[in-house]
Amino acid sequence: MSILYVLTLTALSGTAVRAGNMVLVLYALKLGSSAFVIGLLGAMFAVLPMLFSMPAGKLSDRYGSRAPLLVCVAGSGLGLLVPWAFPGIGAMFIAAILIGLSLAMVVPLQNLIGLISTPDTRARNFANFSLGMGSANLIGPLIGGFFVDLAGPATTCLYLSLLNVVAIVMLLGWGRRLPHTRAEAKARGSVYAILKIGDVRRAIATSSLINVGRDLYQFYFPVYAHSIGLSASLIGIVQAANFGAELTVRFFIPGLLKKFKEEALLAYSFFIGAASLVLMPFFQSVYVLIVLSFALGLGMGCGQPIITMLMYSYSPAGRTGEALGLRMSFIHLTKLVGPVVFGAIGSALGLAVMFGVNAAVMAGGGILSRPRARRRSSETTP
Repeated sequence: MSILYVLTLTALSGTAVRAGNMVLVLYALKLGSSAFVIGLLGAMFAVLPMLFSMPAGKLSDRYGSRAPLLVCVAGSGLGLLVPWAFPGIGAMFIAAILIGLSLAMVVPLQNLIGLISTPDTRARNFANFSLGMGSANLIGPLIGGFFVDLAGPATTCLYLSLLNVVAIVMLLGWGRRLPHTRAEAKARGSVYAILKIGDVRRAIATSSLINVGRDLYQFYFPVYAHSIGLSASLIGIVQAANFGAELTVRFFIPGLLKKFKEEALLAYSFFIGAASLVLMPFFQSVYVLIVLSFALGLGMGCGQPIITMLMYSYSPAGRTGEALGLRMSFIHLTKLVGPVVFGAIGSALGLAVMFGVNAAVMAGGGILSRPRARRRSSETTP
């Protein structure tokens, strides 16, 4: 199975969900929603991925990735049609729940990357997967912002659903060729056996924290930008700078890993993200916001692929999909709780405080990452 096929599916699903996230937030703002309602809306994207990620991983381990991928793509496509067919804030919540299925696609896609890779090509293929996601994250906000200004949010959702149609055609036409987990590697055991692995627990914790910062920026920066009068197109450009930085830094990850230990690089990623978030609500200049958004993207883009590679390596043989799904379930649990909590903070105390608390969470993730880096360094020193 060609890596290009998997990367194409990644780009299609990623573009649709990233654009859909921003379009729904802008649509809800247009309907007069508060920061707390935006937080609830953001949380809805995490409901189905939280429940479906680990089952999707198990299914891909035992029966192949085609079926879970089809469910995710079809459900997300239907979700994008809801705001077009039934305008209103209630439809936004239903759409967010269904569109979130695209986020569960990450698990079988990551497992596919591991299955089609050899030990020599695994790091390169995971880096290419991250580049595919980064490209989608860059293109999605640009497409979303442009079409919202051109045709309105409801019609934009209709256009975005066409990306899912292309992915469905790809899966129906060539999905049977997707590889399965090797039969002799199909391990058995409870989920607690996976959680007993200390490195797995650490990867889950750090990945959850880094995604909190990234996703809260994605949902609440449009709220802040809307409050200072930026258009949808400018909001899309600022967010595209963030995702462009994620894409750019991933070209340099192999070189960075030769210079720094994995956990040390994760710590730097957290601290860069924290600094960017704490400064953001103090500026209204589009140019300064682009710079801060780019800096945040450098940190987030560096951390995520490292965690994915480590998680795949730490997972028990034959249970890589299940382990990756477990990680994604925890990530989406934080996505479910985080926007609600931070939305309440934003409504009660203001967006600046919400950004500051988010930055503190990111700084905590950096502190959590550093001690392990020191221990590994001491263990490898002769």
